[in-house]
Amino acid sequence: MLDSVDISAPAATVNMARSGPPRGALLVIFLTVFIDLLGFGIVLPVMPRQAGPYLESLHLSPLASGATIGLLFSVFSLMQFVFSPIWGRWSDRVGRRPMLLISLAGSVVFYALYGFAVTIPPERAALALGLMMLARIGAGIAGASVGTAAAVIADCTTPQNRSRGMALIGIAFGAGFTLGPLIAYFGMRLFNDQPWAVGALASALSAVAFLFAFFVFRETRDPANRAAKDFFSVSRSARVLAIPAVGALVLIYFLSIFSFANFEATLARLTEEAFGMSDDDNFLVFAGIGFVLMLAGGSYRPLAKRVSETRLLTVGLLLMATGLAVVGAVAGIVHSSAGEGLSSSLVRGLFYAAAGLSVWGFAFVNPSVSSLISRHADPANQGEVLGVNQSFASLGRILGPFCGSVLFTLHPSRVLPYAVAVVTLLGVLALVRRTTVDGARAPVGV
Repeated sequence: MLDSVDISAPAATVNMARSGPPRGALLVIFLTVFIDLLGFGIVLPVMPRQAGPYLESLHLSPLASGATIGLLFSVFSLMQFVFSPIWGRWSDRVGRRPMLLISLAGSVVFYALYGFAVTIPPERAALALGLMMLARIGAGIAGASVGTAAAVIADCTTPQNRSRGMALIGIAFGAGFTLGPLIAYFGMRLFNDQPWAVGALASALSAVAFLFAFFVFRETRDPANRAAKDFFSVSRSARVLAIPAVGALVLIYFLSIFSFANFEATLARLTEEAFGMSDDDNFLVFAGIGFVLMLAGGSYRPLAKRVSETRLLTVGLLLMATGLAVVGAVAGIVHSSAGEGLSSSLVRGLFYAAAGLSVWGFAFVNPSVSSLISRHADPANQGEVLGVNQSFASLGRILGPFCGSVLFTLHPSRVLPYAVAVVTLLGVLALVRRTTVDGARAPVGV
C-alpha cells in the first residue's frame, strides 16, 4: 500500500526542519495561495454578467456567447495546466522566492487589466473581450505557482510532518474561496457597483501579498539542490510520471479533481433549478463551501500526526463519493414525484449536508496526495514534480466542468454529473488500494 514505505528525508531537509523554516516562509505561502484563490473567487461570480453586454453588442448567437464565456473560464485553468511544470522547474533552478514574486506581480498586473477591460464601452466590445481574455490568460499563468508553493513546504518540512504543512494550502484555498465571493458582494456595493471594482480589489490584494513576500520571505531551496535543467521539456514531465508511485498518485489526483469539478461546475445551476436560489443566494452557498473547506483543512493537520496520508486519502475519497451520491439523489428526488411529499426544508438540509460532506472529503485528498508525491521526489526536483501534479490538477479543472455541464443537460433529473463523479471516485478508491510503492528508501530523481 502507499503508506507501507518509509522514505528517509535528505540531510538538508532534516536540518532545515530542525532549525525551523526561513522567516515568514509558510505565512507567505499561505498568503500566496490565499490571494490566488481570493482573486479567482472575486472575479468568478461576476465575470459572466460583465461579459454579457459586450456579447450582446457583437450580436453573437447564444451558442457563441456561451462558448466565449466558457473560454473565459477555462483559459485560466488551461494556462495553469501548461505552466505549472515550467513554474516548478524554474523554481528548482533559480529559487522559490523569485518565482513567487513574479507570480504575485503578475497577479497585480493582470487583475488590474481585467478591471480596466470591463470599463470599456460596449461599442468597443471586441477590444473589451480581447483584454478580458488576455487578463484571464495572464492571471492563469501567474496563478500556476501552486506547485512552487507546495515545493516551499517540502523544502521546510520532513516527510513525517509534510502532510500537515501541505494542509496549509487547503486551508488557504478554503479561506480564499470563502472570502472571494463575499468581498465581491460587498466590494461592488462599496464602490456603487462600478464594474472595475472586482479587478481593482483583486489587484490591490495581490499587491499587498507581493510587498509582504518581498520584505519578509527568504529563499527556502537549498543551494546544494540546485537543478541545472531546461526550462521547458515535455520529456522531463513524462519522466516525472514514470517515477515509481508518482504517476499513479498524479492520476489519483487528476481523477479526484475531475470528479469534484463536475460538482463545482453544476452547483449554481442545480441550486437554481432545485431550490430557486438567486445569484445573491449562490454567493453565500459558494462562500459556505469555502468555509467548510477551510475548517476541513484545519481538522486535517492534527489528524495527520496520528494517521497516515494514505488512510486520510481513502477517507477523503469515501466522503466525496458519499456526499456526491447524496447530492445526485437530492437532484433526482426534486425532479421526481417522490419529492412532493417531502418538506422542502428537509430536502434543502439534506443537500447542504451532502455538499459539505463532499467538500470535507476533498479537503483531505489534496494534502494527502501532495505529501505522498513530495516524499517520492528528489529535493532538487520538488518544484518540477509538484508542478506536474498541479498541471494535471488543472487539466481536471478543464475537463471536469466541461463534462459536468454537458451531462447536466442530457437528462432532466440532473443526476448524471454526480453519478459519473461517484463512479469515477470508486475507481480511484480501487486504484489507491492497488497502488504499491517501490521499497527504495531514497527519493527518486528525474
